[in-house]
Amino acid sequence: LSYPGIRNFIRDSFITLMQQEFPKPDIIAGVATGAIAHAALVASSLDLPLVYVRSTQKSHGTENLIEGDTSVGKSVIVIEDLVSTGASSLRAATALTEAGCTVLGMMAIFTYGFSIAEEKFESAGIRLVTLANYDQLIREAISSETLGDSDVASLEEWRRDPENWKK
Repeated sequence: LSYPGIRNFIRDSFITLMQQEFPKPDIIAGVATGAIAHAALVASSLDLPLVYVRSTQKSHGTENLIEGDTSVGKSVIVIEDLVSTGASSLRAATALTEAGCTVLGMMAIFTYGFSIAEEKFESAGIRLVTLANYDQLIREAISSETLGDSDVASLEEWRRDPENWKK
């Protein structure tokens, strides 16, 4: 977000991806906190309303989980920065559905491609599309000679079982 060129590239890439993959939504939703700014940029460029979904309900005031107008029946695209297990992303989508919105899908900057996330999204019936993923990152690092064979093997081992990697 600190770099206008990169920030605008991500915004434009989200817009292109959305136009290719999803019908025109009524609302753009950002998942707190990492995706709020990206969602705001997309919503502003498309002249669409913006909402954001907190990870937990506020403990004061109106105690909102969702900030913004989520009129019943409105269609929403959810924007996320990073998808690892998919838990927080799908909590946001569930909150929007429970508020009466139709979630058309979710877009993220990056995913690790963990099978648990893929299974959760499939089970929830929510389509996830991303600008980049772990496999692309590894391929780019190999082609730019940033990584050697032993590095690649270690990264592939990490992705298979990140919790027990290097134990």
